[in-house]
Amino acid sequence: MAVLIRPATRSDIPAILDIYNEAVINTTASYDYEPSTLEARAAWFEAHAGAGYPVYVAEDEAQGVVGWSSLSEFRARIGYRFTVEDSIYVAPGCRGRGLGRQLLAPLIERARQGGYRAIIAAIDADNAASIRLHAGFGFERVAWLKQVGYKFGRWLDVVYMELLL
Repeated sequence: MAVLIRPATRSDIPAILDIYNEAVINTTASYDYEPSTLEARAAWFEAHAGAGYPVYVAEDEAQGVVGWSSLSEFRARIGYRFTVEDSIYVAPGCRGRGLGRQLLAPLIERARQGGYRAIIAAIDADNAASIRLHAGFGFERVAWLKQVGYKFGRWLDVVYMELLL
């Protein structure tokens, strides 16, 4: 699948929303229960832009936006200002084709350029593909939190992975 990875624009917000909401409804990639709204995702996008956090999309010529990634604030306290958290979401039917690698690489580069010290990935422990993806970029597992999430009628573990830049 040949795709263009580029910074997201406001016109990409509906596609970003669709991809995110599919993950909310059908996967444990997000522990949200309810789909987001266009207004909420637009506010999220504007907050990222205002804070200088990147959002990228993977755009397929035939299908349009088929994935997105972002860096976000890890924690609000000042002492965490050199640490960011990544997010990567790929549309169903496009997973397993290397888009995650293409979407993670520019996040790492932007974090380095931004002077960050670490990137954290919080991943559902059953998401072996995301764990492999991050490990392939040098992320190391630094924590395994047992039964801290609950979705689809079961308790979920979260793996924290970290890349020191």
